[in-house]
Amino acid sequence: MSLGALAARRPTRAGIAGLLALTVVFTVGFAWSKWVPYWDRTLALDAVPAWPSPPIFDAAGDVPSLRGTWDFTVAYLDAVWRAVLVGLLVAAAVDALVPRGWVTRVLNRRSPVGQAAAGGAASLPSMMCSCCTAPVAVSLRRSGVSTSAALAYWVGNPLLNPAVLVFLAFVLPAEYVATRFLVGLAVVVGASAVIGRPLDRRAGGAVVAAPPVEEPAGLGELPARYVRSLARFVLVLVPEYVALVFVLGLISPWLTDFADVEAALGVAAVLVVAALGTLLVIPTGGEIPVVAALLAVGAGAGTTGALLVTLPALSVPSVVMVGRAMGWRATWAMTAAVVLGGVAAGLLLAAAS
Repeated sequence: MSLGALAARRPTRAGIAGLLALTVVFTVGFAWSKWVPYWDRTLALDAVPAWPSPPIFDAAGDVPSLRGTWDFTVAYLDAVWRAVLVGLLVAAAVDALVPRGWVTRVLNRRSPVGQAAAGGAASLPSMMCSCCTAPVAVSLRRSGVSTSAALAYWVGNPLLNPAVLVFLAFVLPAEYVATRFLVGLAVVVGASAVIGRPLDRRAGGAVVAAPPVEEPAGLGELPARYVRSLARFVLVLVPEYVALVFVLGLISPWLTDFADVEAALGVAAVLVVAALGTLLVIPTGGEIPVVAALLAVGAGAGTTGALLVTLPALSVPSVVMVGRAMGWRATWAMTAAVVLGGVAAGLLLAAAS
């Protein structure tokens, strides 16, 4: 190994300071936005095993209206703003403060399955919804992380969220928890590896953004780098995110009458509902009251099983936010994989019922 390569691997003060800053932002941010609130929610569900709020789509009303759209947008943003803020802060820290070679050495394993497993494992502590995790997934991909690992991190946050699995165990039948975990694992690790392998081979491992820099700048330049990166994420992602949430709030009354879709289409409703679930936006755990409400009115296991996977996994805003960095071919392939995962979950639960 050359002296230059050895020097590139040697930790620098700027690199160590950046990693410490990321650790502080990650730990404090997610303790405030996720870990402590979810612990409180677990204790509340242990005392009363029923979800405390109705489906968020109820805020939009039964027919499209500007008032319903506004109410939906406010209700949604009120539920997610903490996680959105922390996601942006973490994304900027990964992008600007941490040596990119360090990030790739953690997540870019020898095989696509290993990369997907590493990305999925890295997603477990943050427990974000698909939109909140999008800036971090973008930052990982810009830093040179493989497609498999970045995809797994993106969908692993909502699908393998350990807190949501605990919430599901309190509110829904045990087979729903098992199905969510098994299908979620198949999508996060299996689909991410299958999608990422040919794309990374074709690109030769190239990054879609600027070539990675091994070390960040000197200590004195880190604050300015961080502010510039954070401003870029905020100015590019937040406006399109809020605009798309507003549009989905406007049209959601047309897309969320799942019980009637099932009554009209029968078995074919599983595919239709799975596709609808990938369009809609919900906060973390927002699929639980939707599924519970449908079961209460007699909806079938196929419909509720499909929504159990596709509602949290993806949404139009999250797809749009990651599409440019992840590559549209990978993004649409993951969307198709999520739909298929939703269909599989629905069929598994229908067969078990």
